[in-house]
Amino acid sequence: MALEFIQNNVSVPSIDRPFGIHLWPFFDKAFELVVGYPASEFQFVEGVTPMSTFKETAIALVIYYIIIFGGREVMKFFQPLKLNTLFMIHNFYLTAISGTLLVLFMEQLIPTVWRHGIYFTICEHDGGWTQPLIVLYYLNYLTKYLELIDTAFLFLKKKPLTFLHTYHHGATALLCYTQLIGLTAVQWVVIDLNLFVHVVMYWYYFQSARGVRIWWKQWITRLQILQFIIGLGFIYFASYTYFTSTYFQWMPNMGKCAGEEFAAFSGMAIISSYLFLFISFYIATYQKAAKGNRPRRNTGKQAVIDMRNFEIPGNAETNGAAVSSGRSNGPTTRSRKA
Repeated sequence: MALEFIQNNVSVPSIDRPFGIHLWPFFDKAFELVVGYPASEFQFVEGVTPMSTFKETAIALVIYYIIIFGGREVMKFFQPLKLNTLFMIHNFYLTAISGTLLVLFMEQLIPTVWRHGIYFTICEHDGGWTQPLIVLYYLNYLTKYLELIDTAFLFLKKKPLTFLHTYHHGATALLCYTQLIGLTAVQWVVIDLNLFVHVVMYWYYFQSARGVRIWWKQWITRLQILQFIIGLGFIYFASYTYFTSTYFQWMPNMGKCAGEEFAAFSGMAIISSYLFLFISFYIATYQKAAKGNRPRRNTGKQAVIDMRNFEIPGNAETNGAAVSSGRSNGPTTRSRKA
């Protein structure tokens, strides 16, 4: 049986099987082992699926901020903890999770993009809101809570809790939630970019914890900024397409685009804020350092001041990343996302 299963799901790489191996059946069985039913039967139902309501999301984030800022105050009375082994394990499993989700997304999206094009895949529910993608959107959303552990390492090691780090981690979980309940088809673009960045970033921190010196740390921040620029291009295009086709038909547009309006606004606002903050961080950390100057204290930008000691956006010695991510399975409503 096992041999037959493998033979049926392994072949030469093709558009339908970009990696040669049909990954979804393997993922389906693994999902069933953990949850009790296959991933192909999963349905995201607001109010039924765990962490599918705003109340649950808000409570989780409030608890997060109480723990990290309360923990920082408690740690003032203790010596910093040495958690290198746990830190290494944490970054390794986040690298593995991000990589696994990324290849599963690619297997679902490559055939659709190839056969129907980008517009269909980011604006049609049949393109970017299929049942397998909803499973992956939801799992990606849940990983945002796992990534909050990044900050626990920071305060336990008595590292600075910067505005960029704490805002970014909490806002990303909220962003993924809004896109899930907002039925946005374009969210896969932002999620896939973010997963790729996370593979690189968490692998960097894993290697650093092992004592390996890596020269390309600065490029992680550049990669973060690039993902926001590309992601915002898709977000604004999809949002423009939705709003013009719905309210301003006289303006040029390519048609309708799936999603809810609140999801479009939250996506545009949060990702735009990320771009501003990460560029500010990059200038304060690398550009001025390259000129032999420290970041100025008189910029008037508290975010930049806070970011002076923040090494890399995102991981537990400043972990982070972006973004990241429906209502019950099924299309509908108009609007759009980020």
